Amino acid sequence: MIPYIPHTDADRRHMLEAIGLASMDDLFSDIPQEVLYRGDLEIDPGLSEEEVLNRLRSLAAMNRIGTCFLGMGCYDRIIPSTVKSLASLPSFVTAYTPYQPEISQGLLQAIFEFQSMVCSLTGMDVANASLYDGPTAAAEAAAMMLASKRKSTTVLVSETVHPFTIQVLQTWALGTGFVIRIVPERTCVADVELIGSSLAPHVAGVVVQSPNRYGYLEDYSGLAERVHGTGSLLTISSDPLSLVLQRSQAEWGADIAIGDMQPLGLPTAFGGPSCGYMAVREPLMRKIPGRIVGQTVDIEGKRAYTLTLQAREQHIKRERATSNICSNQALAALTATIHITLVGYNGMLEAAALSRDKAAYLARLLEKHKSLSVGKAAPFWCEFPVVFRDASQMEQVLTALKSRDIHGGVRLGALTGRAEDEATLIVAVTEKRTREELDTYAHVVEEVLG
Repeated sequence: MIPYIPHTDADRRHMLEAIGLASMDDLFSDIPQEVLYRGDLEIDPGLSEEEVLNRLRSLAAMNRIGTCFLGMGCYDRIIPSTVKSLASLPSFVTAYTPYQPEISQGLLQAIFEFQSMVCSLTGMDVANASLYDGPTAAAEAAAMMLASKRKSTTVLVSETVHPFTIQVLQTWALGTGFVIRIVPERTCVADVELIGSSLAPHVAGVVVQSPNRYGYLEDYSGLAERVHGTGSLLTISSDPLSLVLQRSQAEWGADIAIGDMQPLGLPTAFGGPSCGYMAVREPLMRKIPGRIVGQTVDIEGKRAYTLTLQAREQHIKRERATSNICSNQALAALTATIHITLVGYNGMLEAAALSRDKAAYLARLLEKHKSLSVGKAAPFWCEFPVVFRDASQMEQVLTALKSRDIHGGVRLGALTGRAEDEATLIVAVTEKRTREELDTYAHVVEEVLG
């Protein structure tokens, strides 16, 4: 008997008899014989638990953990050790999908706190219990905008939005009859004038991002007024940590605020899992996708929490559902909530300010080299573009950095596919980077470029 499959031969015979079959082959008799594999699978002999652990340890030892300057949506930030300890408590882990809300009061309260924190950061009225990630939140925002304006067919998306978000939006639109129109950028920032002139009765809304995919902070002055003037809606995506320094989505006049919570307590973890956030103004409350946790009182007058306004197809008629999203990233949202609670507003402000100052320090060191340029199209926060003479020079620098166990940045061209981005490197600097690490980065670049 296989240790992790508890059924014995006698168990299997009993189950087969119960359904009137003589063998396991009879159970799969409807599968055509010509598609069945008759050979022997080349599978290594089984290993003991200790042997498996040794094998995993040897594989783990092959990983090279270096100094990380990678970014573009996923950042290496300081996470208090307490975050993982609390988020791993069995009472949270075993009840992470509260389909029976009355038995999951602790988790429901945590989600309620998450929603409250998102509203505080974005300045919006209502937040849901989280979404899968930032790009998914953008797709849900597009669906909400289209559902909110009759006879609309198109969503305008600034080219400065993250490439992954654009890909998800375009994939979502396939087969729907809706159009995702990419509005060309204006020197690495959103072309607000072009967006404004592209508005029309068939346009449901606009999606922009700040900090954008280059790391620049955008200026959306007057955009909301122009968008609302045509009956359309405005969605702004933002790194949640940046919101303690830059203007919030509500301050720009947005109707929908979205983004990815990864920078707040979630490790890079090879790119995921993460957690998306969405918050809206009150008129859109009943159109927000997924689920919302509300606070109420029980029959004894004590504070209690419950799922409410579940506008998803499992709970209401499918044709009335705002989205077919199945669940939310409850454990990831819980982790972000614990992180925010532990560090507080002042801790977030300190992390954001340190990231800004350290990024500016490294940028000043790098801009001394005449063979590259540090982007100055707009103010940046924690990451910025470095444009090399050509892609070959950029690869030489990245190879030299890697030899010192430094992950030098993200190749923008690999994500956008644009020829003009082939020599552009997006460099992210978080509060975790030390003065020594920043100086080493600049020294390696100096060695390569001279």
